[in-house]
Parts: sequence; C-alpha cells; structure tokens
Amino acid sequence: MKVLFLSADGFEDVELIYPLHRLKEEGHDVYVASFNRGKITGKHGYSVNVDLTFEEADPDEFDALVLPGGKAPERVRLNGDAVRITKKMFEDGKPVASICHGPQILISAGVLKGRKGTSVITIRDDVRNAGAEWVDAEVVVDGNWVSSRHPGDLHAWMREFVRLLR
Repeated sequence: MKVLFLSADGFEDVELIYPLHRLKEEGHDVYVASFNRGKITGKHGYSVNVDLTFEEADPDEFDALVLPGGKAPERVRLNGDAVRITKKMFEDGKPVASICHGPQILISAGVLKGRKGTSVITIRDDVRNAGAEWVDAEVVVDGNWVSSRHPGDLHAWMREFVRLLR
C-alpha cells in the first residue's frame, strides 16, 4: 500500500517518525507531502525528507493517510490542496490516522460530523464543534478513522491503524 503523510515544520517528532518507520516495517510505501520539497523539521530537531508537495499529491494514487500532530497541522490546514487531499481520502473511505493536533486538518476538511474520535485535549472543543463525539481514550477507531491523543498512545494508534490496513 501507498501511505501519504501530510505535515510541515513543527511536527511532533515521534508522531511522524514512529509511524513512518512502523509502516515501512509492515512493507508499505510511505510518502511525506508538505508545502515544499526538501526537508521538514520537527519540534525537537529531527528532520524528514519531503517526497512531494501538497499540490503534487494526487489522493487517488494513495491508499491511506496519516496526519501527525505537533504545531504543523495549524499551518497544513490552511493549504487548500492539503485540505482537498484529506477530504477526498476520508470521504473515499481510505484509512486515515490522526494523532494529537492532526484532527485540525480533518476539521478544516469538514469530515467529522457524526464521527467519533479523539485528539489532544486542547482541541477537544474544536473536534466537538466540528460535529464529532470526542472520547478520552488512547485510541478510537470509527470506520476508516483511527485517532489517538498524544505520543503516549503511539503503540495503540499504530496497532489499530496497521490492523485496519491489513
């Protein structure tokens, strides 16, 4: 499977790097999209290579989507192409994993109404205002959406996302 990550500078390092390698370990092809090609750097100084820009990413070419947290989703959600990709993949029923602030992109895509999920508690009200039922749990699976709260939930988040991909 081809898995697309949407992120930017300021991502929470372990929330991008751990799933990136975990999914590679499962044999999936992973791609990182951002505003520009090159590298993006996390909050704690780790960098990852960017394979393609948001504009270049075709959601029909990917099988699943990962939305890491940190400060990056605040900016990613302002990019029309990133929001379009997210909306299309979510509505097409492709597996989507979000953690921490990642649901901010889903909120901007307008896809959470009637769904159930979790996030970092600081955006709990935003998730609820977008029409979703917010749950304080390490991982919530609602159809094609797998969500978690923070780095302490990484094990459960990837366990359930990998299960969904299988």
